[in-house]
Amino acid sequence: MGRKVNPIGFRLKINRDWDARWYAEGRQYVDRLQEDRKIRVWLKKELAHAGISRIEIERFPQQVIVYVHTARPGIVIGRKGDSIKALRDGLTALTGVKSRVEAVEIEKPDLDPTLVAEGIASQLERRIGHSRAIKRAIGQAMRQGAQGIRIEVSGRLAGADMARREWQSEGRIPRNTLRAVVDYGFAEALTTFGRIGIKVWIYKGDQLTDQVQATPPAPSSEPRERGETYNS
Repeated sequence: MGRKVNPIGFRLKINRDWDARWYAEGRQYVDRLQEDRKIRVWLKKELAHAGISRIEIERFPQQVIVYVHTARPGIVIGRKGDSIKALRDGLTALTGVKSRVEAVEIEKPDLDPTLVAEGIASQLERRIGHSRAIKRAIGQAMRQGAQGIRIEVSGRLAGADMARREWQSEGRIPRNTLRAVVDYGFAEALTTFGRIGIKVWIYKGDQLTDQVQATPPAPSSEPRERGETYNS
């Protein structure tokens, strides 16, 4: 079961919260779901070089708050907050309500599976061997304190005529244990031989409490105008 079910969805409300936190019914639910997808695609495009790992969206009656988990918060904020102002204006135009963007720094990018997968993908696109890229990522993650990591690549590896799948792991990866904090990431490398998929599982230990912590409201990283308040 652990192979077929997404590790993040498998542990929702156990040790992981939803990336979109709002409530709607009927047609409004469909519209907001499509709008969330547009927001994520637009932010990924605008912040392609900022090391974006996760985008959380919170909705209120007249406000949308977007938390951007990034390894390079300086790129998201920009000089004197110029970049984050542009993002706020773009999201306001996209959603039609007042928007707010918060940059959440990822302290250890080597322990973030999405960033690890994207790093391997960029190396494969530069024609670096997949075995070398995988070993390097595993070593860096274990040195940063991971209790286990598994990396799987599939496709026409090294330009082979027939697609195949290879994987390497180190430590423990309890994919069927619900209390285990197993983070999962995926990326694709666009090579001259075709697409190569990269899947990464990182085990960070067990969480024994039943309370799931959502991303706490971060101090606003964008300058506020006089008299402007946010209701959250």
